[in-house]
Amino acid sequence: MREHMRYEGPIYRPPSEADSLLIQATVGCPHNKCTFCMVYKNGIRFKIREVSEIKEDLLQARDIYGEYVKTLFFPAGNTIAMKTDDLCEICRFARETFPHLHRITVYGSSQFIHKKGPEGLKLLAEAGLSRIHVGLESGDDVILKKIKKGTNSKEQIEAGQSVMSAGIDLSLYVILGIGGRERTVPHAEETAKVLNEISPDFIRLRTFVPKINTPLLEDVNMGVFQMLGPHEVLEETAMLVKNLSASSCLLSDHYTNYINIKGKLPDEKYKLLEEIEKAMKMDASAFRSFFVGNQ
Repeated sequence: MREHMRYEGPIYRPPSEADSLLIQATVGCPHNKCTFCMVYKNGIRFKIREVSEIKEDLLQARDIYGEYVKTLFFPAGNTIAMKTDDLCEICRFARETFPHLHRITVYGSSQFIHKKGPEGLKLLAEAGLSRIHVGLESGDDVILKKIKKGTNSKEQIEAGQSVMSAGIDLSLYVILGIGGRERTVPHAEETAKVLNEISPDFIRLRTFVPKINTPLLEDVNMGVFQMLGPHEVLEETAMLVKNLSASSCLLSDHYTNYINIKGKLPDEKYKLLEEIEKAMKMDASAFRSFFVGNQ
């Protein structure tokens, strides 16, 4: 019998899944065109693992960790792209294998969620899928086109609303500064509009850091893309929060951010804005230095 589960390519998971069992369901990303992302750019082609192999790994994990696993994450970058029936099957099998599971989570892009439709998402919810992490990045269609996200604000809203209607937790990620100086105002305003239409369970903030081997780093180096400094990112954050009316938990729990804020919207909106305003009075030397990401 094998001693370990099988993994292929980069395996990433959200910080909130730090304690989750990781069982790989897909390899790579079926879109793989985003100009800011270097995760799957090294030649790994997207593929979906055989359901039988995924089940074998789940059984192997039970032999290693026992049946008291509480949370499970199915990498890789866009597992929602699996056929609905297959994803339902591994979710049901996981819950049978680990009877104490209280959360099964995947990554998924809006365009692939949208293809599932409300009915497909309801089937997944019934099978036990309980949370989807989605890189919204921006609600500004100009930015979405520039970064080659492969979706638009209308599709993002419809996908997000379908997830919420199905009763699946939705965690949306926003990249602060992804529009550069040129689009900072529309980025904040249009993103807030999309978030308000969806009202996801979680809004998670990330600050744009250029990554090695990406088209967007080339644009930064050539001066085509002008990055925001720490205070400009904070101004953009304040603008975003001011425009939010969603009932969501907002977090900035990531190493890329200049400050770490957390609050329940709309109740704690003004507390969050006070924290941002206080940080804006700090000297630039108090914040992290510029760096180029390698992961």
